[in-house]
Amino acid sequence: MASAARDLTEPRVLAHAKRRLFPGDAEDGYAVVDTQFASERWLADRPVDPDVRNVLAPFNHVRVGSGYPDLVGVHPLDDDLLAVERLGDDPPLVAVEAKGYTDRGVDVDRGIVQAHDRLGEANAAYVTAPADAVSESNRTLARELNVGILGVEPGGAVEPIEVPRVVGNRTTTETDAIRFQASAQGVAEKSFGLNHPKNYLGYALAVSHPDETDVVVAERVVGAVDAARTGAAFLDLVDETPEGVRLTPLGREVVRFAHREYGSVDAALRTFEDWKGSRRRFRELAPAWGQLTRQVVYAYPATRLLVEEIQHLHDDGISEPTLPQLVEYLHRLHPSFTVELFVRGDEDVRSRVLDADGELRPTTLTDGRVYHSPTVFQLKAMLYHAGILTERGAEPTNLDPGSDVWALCEPV
Repeated sequence: MASAARDLTEPRVLAHAKRRLFPGDAEDGYAVVDTQFASERWLADRPVDPDVRNVLAPFNHVRVGSGYPDLVGVHPLDDDLLAVERLGDDPPLVAVEAKGYTDRGVDVDRGIVQAHDRLGEANAAYVTAPADAVSESNRTLARELNVGILGVEPGGAVEPIEVPRVVGNRTTTETDAIRFQASAQGVAEKSFGLNHPKNYLGYALAVSHPDETDVVVAERVVGAVDAARTGAAFLDLVDETPEGVRLTPLGREVVRFAHREYGSVDAALRTFEDWKGSRRRFRELAPAWGQLTRQVVYAYPATRLLVEEIQHLHDDGISEPTLPQLVEYLHRLHPSFTVELFVRGDEDVRSRVLDADGELRPTTLTDGRVYHSPTVFQLKAMLYHAGILTERGAEPTNLDPGSDVWALCEPV
């Protein structure tokens, strides 16, 4: 076996496949690699190149079918990676099993069977392996089980050897976490850059104003126009399309509210101009807008999960859970979603917070720097402004998790 081929261990094979399936510059997708690959060594005696680990990050332990695929993600796939059958316009949820060289060779058949098991919840499944280890019998089995095979060359090139058909699936909380992160409302690579919801509502109003949107936002709402646009998209108030920014049905409801309360969008924006730079709690500053904000923020998928589970904690006698208490509790019920929502995606952070089996290391939750700012700072601040939570958020660098309380204003 050539030396270059021997270097195609499982982590390296998986890194090449991830680059092929989920390009790093793609904005309309998201992928995680199983936590077992966060280790600095593979098979005890083989160190993992730090560059390989950086490609594989972020890590999470996501159950798909009866097990945990090596890679799971959502992304539009190139035509040469799929058979012609497709289901709908949404990008598929993809599960990948990797097989690399060991002292016993490459067990491609086992990877195919593992990948097939993921098709109960994934839209497409692949095994990726060194190209020269794939036999005709492997290809026959893959075709029978509707599993794709991605062959990895010693130089890193990845080519489809067999291509799968896209299939339907049933979704679970675990795979929903990855779909959420891949959506416009996910918090993976972008963030709520502003922590006051008036800026996002104001952006929706500016879209419907006859003057140029960015100018209206900068002059009358907030100077950080790009952050206002991104946050408005997260809250599903606007869609960013190739033809420009458009109001969603929820965004149009904000405009209708402005017409009803002020007579026109322009009149409403004059009020927003008076609030420019205000840090006052929105439900106290403007109760009617605060109530509308509550409805908008509650429509955000992460809000519903948080409110329901904080209510359950209250029912269990924990009326003022701290951030570590909340994360530990959520992780027991919704492990993948909790990690994606609260824990930064950096390779070193995920490796510290999660062990190889995807279990939390509770002691790491006392360090504010492991938390995802869009959740613990901006999202929490908006829930505070909307009158849902009792306390506003804090930047991770200034966060004391042990005293950071996540309590409902009106538990029932």
